[in-house]
Amino acid sequence: MAVQNQVLLAGGSVIDGTGTALQRDTDVLFEADRIIAVGVEATAVAEPSAERVDVRGFTVMPGLIDSHCHITFGEPASNDELFFHRPQSTAMLVAAFNVGKLLRAGVTGFLDADCIYDLGPALRDGIEAGLVEGPRMSSGLNALLTTAGGTAGRLIPDAGRIGYAHVMADRNEMVRTTRQQVKAGADWIKIHVTGALPNTSSEIAVWSLDELKAVTETAHALGTPTIAHCRSAESTRLAAEAGIDLILHASYLDQAAVEAIVASGAAVAPTFTFLANLADHGSAVGAEDTQVDMFRGEIAETASMLRVAHEAGVPILCGSESGFALTPYGHWHAREMELLVDAIGLDPLEAIACATRNGAIALRQPVGSIGVIAPDAAADILVIDGDPSADISILGDRRRIRHVFSRGRPVDLGRPWPEREPLRGEKVGTWATQLLTWEIVNP
Repeated sequence: MAVQNQVLLAGGSVIDGTGTALQRDTDVLFEADRIIAVGVEATAVAEPSAERVDVRGFTVMPGLIDSHCHITFGEPASNDELFFHRPQSTAMLVAAFNVGKLLRAGVTGFLDADCIYDLGPALRDGIEAGLVEGPRMSSGLNALLTTAGGTAGRLIPDAGRIGYAHVMADRNEMVRTTRQQVKAGADWIKIHVTGALPNTSSEIAVWSLDELKAVTETAHALGTPTIAHCRSAESTRLAAEAGIDLILHASYLDQAAVEAIVASGAAVAPTFTFLANLADHGSAVGAEDTQVDMFRGEIAETASMLRVAHEAGVPILCGSESGFALTPYGHWHAREMELLVDAIGLDPLEAIACATRNGAIALRQPVGSIGVIAPDAAADILVIDGDPSADISILGDRRRIRHVFSRGRPVDLGRPWPEREPLRGEKVGTWATQLLTWEIVNP
């Protein structure tokens, strides 16, 4: 591999990712995958051969870290597509095709906490080996479920594996599967703590505290953190009490759940983006409107207590849940920051820190070693046309991205956006969107 020259980003405004104020007319020097210096020292220590990039009028900031992404799902429009139309071999081809889109949207790191089949760790290793172009990646394997299921209801079998799910029969299987996943290279062990049951209007906890501890204690003994899907206050409290390290959604938080999170030291990735996309824009792509009010309510009812958690020092991470038809790859990775500003009341710099510095947790890296513009930090850097500290929404506009450096190397932003045709059998064909009754034909 050729030796990389130093690069000096000269004259830009710097958002360092820590939440502190923007620094104007500031230079950033990096070489390979390491930031060497920031500010006046950058110019002073730059080698004569350093490549100088004039970024006056632009903002230099850390690359985004998407802490809740589903890179192997392939943008299904339904659980039917996800579970029954994703052969393993073609699913990996599609994942490798899609992962480069994240880089071009400014995402230089992401967490793929659960995957279909066992694709996640293999894709992660392929990226690190240079076989596939993509951001830094941490990965889980199948999400662990009880026989009560998860969000897909009765599509989930009573035992075995389907799609991203591995159904646990008893405590012994929970322990054994956790060990097997660590052995297979999982960076995280994911648990679906809540499930949607026929007799409930929203997801409820379907794991006991003892069952959760069986997984967390086994994983932690093997040096592996745990992550949990929790869409109720009770499940969030149970997850925190069991020692879960990162809680996704944390929906309908209450005081007891917040206190448990604070006491445990867990982080939270609320992932409002999927909910907001369906509620605000789902009608534009034919989504059913039955969940619009529920999803808007979930955001509103979670946001106030999430603010309490934030003020108590709970790390908030940004996740987009990209990987579904409502959250396609490369399009919505920055929206979570807008929602943290609008729904929770964070200022834009605080929200950016959630998507950069705090994302180190998702990548299992020390906070401050990545997701920041600081000496000795990783050289994952964006150059943006505009000031995100004044208008956070510009980070969602790919046209504003002038440069992306991943591991210190420039990403080619000039290529056409990747496009492809559906694979045979990939999409579910529908006969109709409603019943063709006699009355429709004969009004």
